[in-house]
Formats: sequence, C-alpha cells, structure tokens
Amino acid sequence: MQREMDVAKRAKVIEWLKTEVVDHVSRLFKALWEGSTSRVTDSLASLIVSSYILGRRLGVSYRDLDDSILEKLKKHQQEGHQLEDWYQDISTLEEHMRKR
Repeated sequence: MQREMDVAKRAKVIEWLKTEVVDHVSRLFKALWEGSTSRVTDSLASLIVSSYILGRRLGVSYRDLDDSILEKLKKHQQEGHQLEDWYQDISTLEEHMRKR
C-alpha cells in the first residue's frame, strides 16, 4: 500500500511540475508583452528552476542535465547555428556554464 501511495505521489508531483513549467512560460510571455525586464528575468529564472526540478523528478540528475546542455551547445556551434553566427550567443552561454 505504501509503495502505491509513493508512486501516486510521484506522479502527482510530476504533473504539478509540468503545469508549473507551462505557467512560467505564460508569465514570461505576459512579461514580454508588458516590457518588464524584472518580470522577464523572474519568469525565466522560475522556468529554469522548474525545468531542473522536473528533470530530477524524472530521473535526470542536475549534472546530467548540465552535461546535456553543454553537449547541445557544442553541437549548435559545430553546425553553425544562426544565433552563434550573428551574436555568439551559443559560445557565450557555453563559456558561462563551464565557468560555474
């Protein structure tokens, strides 16, 4: 019985975190519409935090998520991603993450 309750609780938490991610995206879009830099920053931070925690609840460690992000950034650089070509956003983010 305890194990069934634990599985149900885990499923409920994952569903709740999924709604949090959607809510943060919605808040981000509203903040963009309003032009509020502080609300955009807060919404982006909340979205990132919720994404990391959702990943953890799904069995992805924070380190594995960071490694996957770095891998994706490297791939974008190698493929000549447009944001890298225009603004060097990809390499700047990769450098930021590696310095943490």
